[in-house]
Amino acid sequence: MTNQLRAALAAVLVLSTASVQAQTGPSARTTKRAVRKKSESSLERTLRELREQMQAQQQQIDDLKRQLQDKDEKLTSTSQDAQAASASASAAATQAQQALTAIQSNHEEMQTLSSSVSDLKIASVGMAQTLSDTKRDISTALESPLTIHYKGVRITPIAYFAFETVDRSKSINSDINTPFNSTPYSGAAEANTSELNFSGRQSRVGALFEGNTGSLKLSGYVEADFLSAGATSNENQSNSYTLRQRQIWGQAATQGGFAVTGGQMWSLVTETKKSTDNRTENTPMNVDAQYNVGFSWSRQAAIRFQKRFANNLTLAGSLEEAQNIFSATNANQNFFFGSAGVGGGLFNAGANYSNNVAPDLIVKATYDGFHGHYEAGGLVRWFRDRYYPIGPDGKVQAAGAQNDTKTAGGFFVNGRVAATKYADIGAHFLGGTGVGRYGSSTLPDTTIHPDGTLAPIKNYQGLFSVELHPTKKLDLFGYYGGEYAQRTYYMSTLPGSEGKLIGYAPPTSSNMGCSVETIPTGTSGYNPGAPANCLGATRLVSEATGGLTFRVYNSPQYGRLQYQFQYSYLQRTAWTGVGGAPKADNNMFFTGMRYYIP
Repeated sequence: MTNQLRAALAAVLVLSTASVQAQTGPSARTTKRAVRKKSESSLERTLRELREQMQAQQQQIDDLKRQLQDKDEKLTSTSQDAQAASASASAAATQAQQALTAIQSNHEEMQTLSSSVSDLKIASVGMAQTLSDTKRDISTALESPLTIHYKGVRITPIAYFAFETVDRSKSINSDINTPFNSTPYSGAAEANTSELNFSGRQSRVGALFEGNTGSLKLSGYVEADFLSAGATSNENQSNSYTLRQRQIWGQAATQGGFAVTGGQMWSLVTETKKSTDNRTENTPMNVDAQYNVGFSWSRQAAIRFQKRFANNLTLAGSLEEAQNIFSATNANQNFFFGSAGVGGGLFNAGANYSNNVAPDLIVKATYDGFHGHYEAGGLVRWFRDRYYPIGPDGKVQAAGAQNDTKTAGGFFVNGRVAATKYADIGAHFLGGTGVGRYGSSTLPDTTIHPDGTLAPIKNYQGLFSVELHPTKKLDLFGYYGGEYAQRTYYMSTLPGSEGKLIGYAPPTSSNMGCSVETIPTGTSGYNPGAPANCLGATRLVSEATGGLTFRVYNSPQYGRLQYQFQYSYLQRTAWTGVGGAPKADNNMFFTGMRYYIP
């Protein structure tokens, strides 16, 4: 396009030059006209070509504009398509993410479902096992029930069957239970002979009866053995002994922790393993049915009230049957406080019974905690007798007779601690006046004043215990206990007994014959000699015991078989009298085999 413009300008320049030259002479007009025509013709042609070229160029420009417009439209369309594509891609991405999320969720659900299926399989197996166990348990319960059901009452039998032996170095003529305060001094003929006895009489039978009304739990318990002798009991052939009542009581307990129990039971003085609950008495593990010197206990008729609190504290009180164990030397014949039993009254005609004015009152608090069980309590006792005045002539007179009541009692503490997983250590103490009958040695409660009124004797009882449990099958035990009765005497100023010492263990009494053996007193062979001139009033009885219990077999289904061994060394020391203070000892070996029902 530039070259064409240049050609047009050149033509205009030539035309102008020719016109100037034509004006320079007269003959130039013709030439001027010819040149002008030629030039005009050439210019027109050139302009026409230029115009055509410009039109062609304009056409090209228009074509280019159209092409540009088409391109713009295509670009706009492409942009819109790209935006649409982008939106579609975004939507597709969103859908893809949603799909991925759904896939992941489905995967998790699949995993959860798979886990649930696995759990269901395991649960199914466990349920099958449970059903099998339940079926077996039901079958076992039907074949071997733990309790017997009678209406709304559950009955649980209790029993064990025993074979036991005792070998004492000094004879006391006793079965498996030892009357500790009867160990003979060396002057007794039987102190020079031993005794070996076999026994099955400590075998025990009983049952627990329970009924639950919802607001009240009702219980009844009976327990018996054969450590009782009837008038015809002997060991010549049939060896027949009578069944005796050990415990028989009923109880009502509320959900609030209050309980009342009535019947024959262990005294509240007796240490328990838990609270003051019946049937949790913590007795020594001895074979000896009299347990151990220093152990405080009694089984007697009583009514007990107890309240258990939420802080493991229990308070209890009981009213219990009273009796008086009496001992006196040089007493005047001016009093009485009881009599032998009357057969028609169903007491034993061969035993003495005191005429009690009131029951023994016992209170106790227990606490379960600090790795053990702890107790503290007290008891109050009342002793009554009827005494008669002694006249100036030294004779007892009925006129003026009166009743007199003395109050006595004491306190006690018990503590038992689980020192380790394998060892329990316990300690017990009871002290006071008139409490001798609560000890295993049954030392005297009272003696007498010269005027015939009773005088309570000061007593102390104590027991130290160690019980080891090295294995589930084996228990080892050791105990040391002692019981003391204080010398209690008075000088009489009454006519007929002036200057005489009256009471328990007066020092003027003779002990001179306690170590001198005497001859038999009959020809039957059952009349060994007894020491003469030997009061031998007991000051202290002590016993050291060691032993073991080995459970050969123990099953909740079939019961327990166990063997026991016990060795005890017993000492009895008297108060000093004329001739000194005699002593007696005894080496005792016990064995036992017991089968307990489950």
